[in-house]
Amino acid sequence: MHNNPAKLLFSSTLISGTLISISASSWLAVWMGLEINLLSFIPLMTNSNNKMSTEASLKYFLVQALASAILLFSIILMHASTDMTIFMNYNIFLTLIMSTLLLKMGAAPFHFWFPGTMEGLSWYNCLILMTWQKVAPLMLLSYVIKMSLFMSMVILFSIVIGSLGGLNQTSLRKLMAYSSINHLGWMAAAMSMGENLWVLYFLVYSFLTSALIFLFNTFQMFHINQSMITMNKFPLLKFSLFSILLSLGGLPPFLGFLPKWLVIQLMAELNHSYMITIMVMMTLITLFYYLRVGFSAFMLSYTEPKWIPKLQYKNIFIIQTMTLSTISTLGLLMCTALFNTL
Repeated sequence: MHNNPAKLLFSSTLISGTLISISASSWLAVWMGLEINLLSFIPLMTNSNNKMSTEASLKYFLVQALASAILLFSIILMHASTDMTIFMNYNIFLTLIMSTLLLKMGAAPFHFWFPGTMEGLSWYNCLILMTWQKVAPLMLLSYVIKMSLFMSMVILFSIVIGSLGGLNQTSLRKLMAYSSINHLGWMAAAMSMGENLWVLYFLVYSFLTSALIFLFNTFQMFHINQSMITMNKFPLLKFSLFSILLSLGGLPPFLGFLPKWLVIQLMAELNHSYMITIMVMMTLITLFYYLRVGFSAFMLSYTEPKWIPKLQYKNIFIIQTMTLSTISTLGLLMCTALFNTL
């Protein structure tokens, strides 16, 4: 798998496609970079042993191709309206471009494809879809974003749908998808305030998601009820998993609270008090469904079937997991201590 030259090729073009998009000087080059990125990710998604991955890759391709077509159409129309006598409102084109970028990254209300696609992928493909595939659309959105009624509705939709959508899920992949939609709302809010704060938010989110998926993939956990019967021999690993989950939810002593704290502070300074209230209330709901994953495993008396294979872990794996968990747990304290010393 790791020595597969095709995967190496597609991984390198996946990265280069994103880099072309974010460093392009024209919208046509942006479109080209997004297409290279899309056509590189499709072969990485497909797996002959998993029929759901074929469905997921087809769904992903159709949605992304639609978004690319609308983006190209709006770019051509925008140039035509400036060169010829078609005097149309410039804001219409900006809204069209923002809509296509939001569709590409899976933000609500353009999120319809995202949870279903996530369900058919392996954990590592889910990680790419939740982190790297959002880099180019987020960076391009930061170039054109303008705080308006449309953008306010997108932020509120993302946060509300991301919170309420995860409540009735038993699949961890769909749970992570709705969590991602919720975090996209926070990133869009940070971005629309006119700061580079969304980059910090995205980096912290990517770190916590990577740590969580590293654990999920190792233990092959795909559903909430599996948390009750895995890692019972390793209580420290189980504690690490749930501390990272709470950090991703934004509970105050953890690192995940830092970017949310900064977003809330910036929005409070700009008098967006109603939006802050809704965002914080909805984040409490996301925290509830993260807690639900860990609550049954920690609080209830669990059973351990004899047919569960006894997995052997190397010390390096436990050290890596504990390091990630420690950064997640003590990151906020370290940041504040560093700020006070400086």
